Amino acid sequence: MYDFHLLPSGLINPNCVGIIGSGVVIHVPSFFAELDKLQQKGLDCTGRLFISDRAHVVFDFHQIVDGLKEVELGGKSIGTTKKGIGPAYSSKASRSGMRIHHLFNEEAFATKFRQLVEGRFKRYGHFEYDTEGEIERYKTLVARLKPYVADTLLLVNDALASGKRVLVEGANALMLDLDFGTYPYVTSSSTAIGGVCTGLGIAPKRIGKVIGVVKAYTTRVGGGPFPTELLDDVGNHLQEVGAEFGTTTGRRRRCGWLDLVVLRHSMLINGYDAFNLTKLDVLDALPEIKVGVAYEIDGKALDGFPADLEVLAKATVRYTTLPGWQTPITGCKSFEELPSNCQDYVRYIEKELGVPVEWIGTGPGRDAMLHRSS
Repeated sequence: MYDFHLLPSGLINPNCVGIIGSGVVIHVPSFFAELDKLQQKGLDCTGRLFISDRAHVVFDFHQIVDGLKEVELGGKSIGTTKKGIGPAYSSKASRSGMRIHHLFNEEAFATKFRQLVEGRFKRYGHFEYDTEGEIERYKTLVARLKPYVADTLLLVNDALASGKRVLVEGANALMLDLDFGTYPYVTSSSTAIGGVCTGLGIAPKRIGKVIGVVKAYTTRVGGGPFPTELLDDVGNHLQEVGAEFGTTTGRRRRCGWLDLVVLRHSMLINGYDAFNLTKLDVLDALPEIKVGVAYEIDGKALDGFPADLEVLAKATVRYTTLPGWQTPITGCKSFEELPSNCQDYVRYIEKELGVPVEWIGTGPGRDAMLHRSS
């Protein structure tokens, strides 16, 4: 079994070339740790994995600062992974960060790196950190990194121009988007469809079919609002049966009913052509299934997903309840083989959202995926 954090999961396909785009921030030691682990399991990535020379670098001091920022927030902690992602994007936005190509100018890198660390010392106090040791470590890392660095802007656009298929993978869902998510309980970059353009350098007109990947229920890791969250036996069932633990942190994911308000909000921004409804089998044992269809305050439905989290906190969820199917679906090979109540659940989602569910996940295996012809 492979688990992916920084590297693109498409590398499982031996014919796939993986690219880490300029919109990603990269902790180089973690890149190699993940790569080595995959290759030890027999996944050979030689000659088919590339990092953008424009991507920004996450350093160890960014990770230390990430923890310090969470401590500062106290009870209002955002619940980050403490991997240094936010502080690295802060460096990028303030134009003081370093990109991958900067690592290859040894003298200039050392000077700029010392300045960066000193700036963090002034902000957070003199925390324990070996600046000179880190500079020496990167001299070794850079030599190993060089074969993986490329102008990925040219790579991906050359692939598109030659008619090759390009599949773009994002790490986070829309509600963690810096602009359109549940701010400030979000990540530090664009997780919406626009991130494809800004994170890889692909022109908007190049984007073809947009597939929304959504679980048959809702999950969230870390802090932040979660209107349909279940803090009961059903929530525990979803966590246990769905193996809902964060890949990077191992944290138990919060679980709740499917939230159509969130999905409509996501659809407005991403313009889905179809849905891939995953982990439908996790609902197999439930006698009834609820779907969140609207948020209400004082009996009046809100027009959309509110920007103000204080408004959201006052809202209650209006649910529709559907009968469960209480039959295992993992062996089903076509939509028609699914229990009738299961089919009705899928059709209800399609009817409410106006977008077809083209793929359905019926189990944990890679082959447990139904495809419905459009």
